[in-house]
Amino acid sequence: MFIVAITGGIASGKSTVSRVFQRNGIPVVDADEIAREIVKPGKRCWHKIRKEFGDAILLPTREINRAALGRTVFENKELRGRLNMITHPTIHRTIIFHVIKHLLSGKQWIVLDLPLLFETGILMDLIYKIICVTCDPETQLQRLIARNELSEEDARLRVNSQMPLEKKCEKSNFVIDNSGSIEDTEEAALKICNMLTESNQHWRNRLTFLGFVFAILFFIYYLNKIFNFLPEINIASRWK
Repeated sequence: MFIVAITGGIASGKSTVSRVFQRNGIPVVDADEIAREIVKPGKRCWHKIRKEFGDAILLPTREINRAALGRTVFENKELRGRLNMITHPTIHRTIIFHVIKHLLSGKQWIVLDLPLLFETGILMDLIYKIICVTCDPETQLQRLIARNELSEEDARLRVNSQMPLEKKCEKSNFVIDNSGSIEDTEEAALKICNMLTESNQHWRNRLTFLGFVFAILFFIYYLNKIFNFLPEINIASRWK
């Protein structure tokens, strides 16, 4: 199995690209979905966030008021760092759990939708290819304002809190420009999906893994020949 990451700026169109992969049978692990799940009322992260930021960031339903919390942390780098320290470890553990689950199920490859891939560096050493979804700054801003019902000032704070899209594109293997129509974006994503599916990278990864396992078993066998620490098993006697 190999791992492909989708990244990009907020409201750049990552979900549109992810859906193309999902429709073509590729498992997608969405970091934003995980982030929403772990802060539901009663969850450990919810309690930590409430303790750190107070009841002012809660809705009457006891759910976290994401808009209020966003205004608080995106204006203050230190507070944003505290929030990340609460949520990121749990998000990362959950992502790793899903990666292992798909590995054991024998998937050829999977997609990780990671908006903050470069900012956090999670699993960078294990990622085979990176796709960056980008769009022009004004389109990104207007989409964010419409989607999250934000003021222009709040939207700019959120955009500016992330690594600039130009830098993310430079660090990526593929770039999909989502400034145009959804059809154009989906067509570009499908081409990449087909190319990756036809790749034999998953076989190389499996051979590497099997070689690693064989090396460990040989090392244990060699040590046992020297120190004789494993019990002998008389297989023939079991059939008498």
